[in-house]
Amino acid sequence: MKITLACAGGMSTGMLVKKMEDFANSQGIDADISACGLSELEEKVLGSDIILLGPQVGYQLEDVKKEYPDIPVLVIEMMDYGMMNGEKVFKKAQEVIAPN
Repeated sequence: MKITLACAGGMSTGMLVKKMEDFANSQGIDADISACGLSELEEKVLGSDIILLGPQVGYQLEDVKKEYPDIPVLVIEMMDYGMMNGEKVFKKAQEVIAPN
């Protein structure tokens, strides 16, 4: 499972990536999770199962969906982002990638 997070610069999402990785590891899930700035997305997105946008770039949702029509794109909820709730963000991505 490959999850790519994109925000304005890639810095704040880096902390969320760590929390998401910690949760995935605790569940025995092999996940490749990375963060980048929106401007770097084209370089990082290859092979991604989902793209998660930081709330601060949520206004770009439709453009990113058009750019990558074969990859689901979600905006991370502001509360989960602010609380760095890696478990909840990971589970939301998982639901979209592999619904039960």
